[in-house]
Amino acid sequence: MKKRSFTSLIAAVIAVAALLAGCGAANSGTRGNESAAPSGEAAKQPTYTFRLAESHPADYPTTLGDKKFAELVHEKTNGRIKIEVFPSAQLGEEKAVIEQVQLGAIEFTRVSTGPLAEFNKAFGVFSLPYIFESEEHEWNFLNGPEAKQMLEGLSDSKFVGLAYYDSGARSFYTRKPVTNIEDLKGMKIRVIQNKVNIDLMEALGASATPMPYGDVFNSLQTGVIDGAENNWPSYYTSKHFEQAKYYILDAHQRVPEVLMASKVTWDKLSDEDKQAIQEAATESIAYQREQWKKFEKESEDKVRAAGVTVTEVTDLKPWQEAVKPMIEEYRSEFQDILGAIENAKTK
Repeated sequence: MKKRSFTSLIAAVIAVAALLAGCGAANSGTRGNESAAPSGEAAKQPTYTFRLAESHPADYPTTLGDKKFAELVHEKTNGRIKIEVFPSAQLGEEKAVIEQVQLGAIEFTRVSTGPLAEFNKAFGVFSLPYIFESEEHEWNFLNGPEAKQMLEGLSDSKFVGLAYYDSGARSFYTRKPVTNIEDLKGMKIRVIQNKVNIDLMEALGASATPMPYGDVFNSLQTGVIDGAENNWPSYYTSKHFEQAKYYILDAHQRVPEVLMASKVTWDKLSDEDKQAIQEAATESIAYQREQWKKFEKESEDKVRAAGVTVTEVTDLKPWQEAVKPMIEEYRSEFQDILGAIENAKTK
């Protein structure tokens, strides 16, 4: 009798231990994976912790947009979905991050459409020069159905396009003065790593030098490159203006940013969670654009105050004429999108 009682006691202890271990495992969770809530209605709702990779600093407008997006997702899911934003390329440079998102190793990212074109050719259209006359023209297109279809088309590349973010206009900055298109001849200019940008430099007579964004400062400092091209905020926050003190405002490109998710991650989510994330992304756009305008003006003012020589292009015709053959070369590839962009001009 005593033996049976002792055996029963041991069995009970083992059962309780197993139950406690099971509860601990259920609530511990794994990054990117779900963990069931303990009881009641909440038990039906999984929780997640995801990462969002960002190449820019913590106070940069795209990073602020990322954080607003994460905040809205947290609110809309009552805290069940947490998105941690990793700025300053902590998770890698953009091209490497895109590859990781494609594989599902990183769940979310914000990237330029420049490197994204290497994974989805349709986005190469944004690298074509002078296709947008103004910010208004660009956003007329980005808010239209064709641009939305482009985001949806990212699913073919194992991404989920959530929203476009603003990144202003890109212009050239160099180590020696450039006041017209002739001055660019033979200069080694860093470009985003895609074919359209390489072709653009050739059309303008410069020598394209593709390299990761993080390598540009040292390359300017050592003379590996003669210049680069980007918007006011990037020119300022990267401190490239310290090495390349001449900025020529030709606004050759308006290359939007894309906030996107891994399709591997997306396919694991419920329809309810997908809707919440999409709503959060859409709602974050206005905030990001507001932060962009503010920071763009601050960056320009600080760069000018630092003694940078700024040249405004008053006649774009020579620049536009130089790239016409290049645009025609790509027209068959982007014909429908270019048509939609043309139709988005302010009447």
